[in-house]
Amino acid sequence: MFENKRILVTGGTGSWGHELVSQLLPLNPKEIIIYSRGESSQVAMSRQFDDPRLVFRIGDIRDKDALSAACQGVDYVFHLAALKHVPVCEEQPYEALKTNVVGTQNVIEAAIDNHVTKVVYISTDKAANPSNFYGMTKAIGEKLIVYANLLNSNTSFVTVRGGNVLGTNGSVVHLFKSQIADKGEVQITDLQMTRFFLTLRDAIKLLFKASEASVGGEIFVMSMPTCRIVELAEVLAEDMGVEDVRVIEKGIRPGEKIHEILMSDFESQTTVIYDEEYLVILPMLDIAGLKEHYRDYPKVTFDSFSSGQNLMNKNEIRDILQRGGFLS
Repeated sequence: MFENKRILVTGGTGSWGHELVSQLLPLNPKEIIIYSRGESSQVAMSRQFDDPRLVFRIGDIRDKDALSAACQGVDYVFHLAALKHVPVCEEQPYEALKTNVVGTQNVIEAAIDNHVTKVVYISTDKAANPSNFYGMTKAIGEKLIVYANLLNSNTSFVTVRGGNVLGTNGSVVHLFKSQIADKGEVQITDLQMTRFFLTLRDAIKLLFKASEASVGGEIFVMSMPTCRIVELAEVLAEDMGVEDVRVIEKGIRPGEKIHEILMSDFESQTTVIYDEEYLVILPMLDIAGLKEHYRDYPKVTFDSFSSGQNLMNKNEIRDILQRGGFLS
């Protein structure tokens, strides 16, 4: 799919971008364009990979002209750029709106103008029944991406909805390890809190699968394991050999949920089981050929997909942290 193709990655200097590039390069693309705002991050990434197929472009997805110029001659776009920290988006909602909503519309228009084959939008579990501004902006982004398939272009648009990816920038794994090492404590918003988790390597592999299998207009939902945040902290403390770690409950921050969901009860009406790793949410909009393509896939028999269900035990948490390279 990607051999001898030109690929644009928005927000490509982040954790997702690094892993995506690591897995794209062996697939023999012609060129990968990293489009992001941070000069220092681009220089560091360029030195790390030291590959002539990587091209770096300074730019913001809020700037449609710069984005459109970066899209020239591109075959595929992975749209990773976003403001993603919940408290930041709550405190500065207009900035989140400009990046996550207006920026996504700019990506859509730039891709259509440049006859891109496919755009893959990375969304989040927080977009399902959103309770915070970040989730709301990503939910609007999903709607825009779905609707873009009706704009009479040759570009197809698909969404992949994930959850918390272990080890990304701002991940609780790094935060907990630092708190345990420095203070002998972990700070948790609520002892009952659960989240979906996945390793970065597995997330990109699933992203590729959705990129290849998608028709355009659907939302691919990753079926991810879930765990209690407090048990994640306990496994990290045990691995670090720190006993009697204090757990400090700080209380829910604005917009936070105790449990996240990957699929709402409303979405379950049009969701099918693609395989053991994916659900596919089909839109209410009538996109030519989409419903027929998934006609023979079984419909889901449950109303929602919550992180409070099917929780991993501590051994399973330990296994996923081991695979992610976070244990000694």
